[in-house]
Amino acid sequence: MKIIRTAGLEVPELEVYTRLNERQVKTIFEPDAGIFICESKRVIDRALSAGYEPLSAFCEESCLPDVQELAGQYDIPVYVAAYNEMRAMTGYSLTGGILMAMRRKALPDAEEIMRSCSRIVVLDDVENPTNVGAIFRSAAALGAEAVLLTAGSADPLYRRAARVSMGSVFLIKWTFADETMMEKLKANGFETYALALSDHAQMLGELATGSSKQAVILGNEDHGISGEILSACDHCVMIPMQNGVDSLNVAAASAVAFWEIFGI
Repeated sequence: MKIIRTAGLEVPELEVYTRLNERQVKTIFEPDAGIFICESKRVIDRALSAGYEPLSAFCEESCLPDVQELAGQYDIPVYVAAYNEMRAMTGYSLTGGILMAMRRKALPDAEEIMRSCSRIVVLDDVENPTNVGAIFRSAAALGAEAVLLTAGSADPLYRRAARVSMGSVFLIKWTFADETMMEKLKANGFETYALALSDHAQMLGELATGSSKQAVILGNEDHGISGEILSACDHCVMIPMQNGVDSLNVAAASAVAFWEIFGI
């Protein structure tokens, strides 16, 4: 591990933290998988435990002992700055004072996940990284074994998503699925539950869940689940509400649905 203090230095290697956006670092090694930026000690620890390869670290001075504890066995450069300098360079306030650039892994095959798992979450164009991260945290805590995402959903390895998940994105399987997803879920024996406002929706708590393989579908923050996916679901379900409230934020609703449907 090589420690480099950045005060007054122009360090091109810091561009992944200071200049490139997350879409750019995601494709930095094309055609191979790119990198992602991990933030905070807990999240980094879970990523390392899941076998992700660190490439470098960037931290404020007071967090250097934590970085040495996390990544002491890896031969990587560690760039160190004062907090105000680090904040000015990255353009955002840090949670925990540590960033680490890590190499992405190849994503698993969606149908292999369907064959090997019995409780799956589907995110249909859930665009907000904070919501994606919160859903992953609930999914991991409440019995889901994997998450499938449509192409319009936020990447679970985006810095904010992984941080909000408290590293749960590294605890369960996930991948992006194509337009054949619903057909393949049915072929693999899944009973599908769409969480959506509908005149025909059943109330959670009144729903009989007899299948041994279950998939809970959650939709976009604005327009919900797409018509094509909704029409392919076995059940449309909703959470009973009071005081004229018609719905919860998708992340909050997900926890209620997982608790009820997965029944752990």
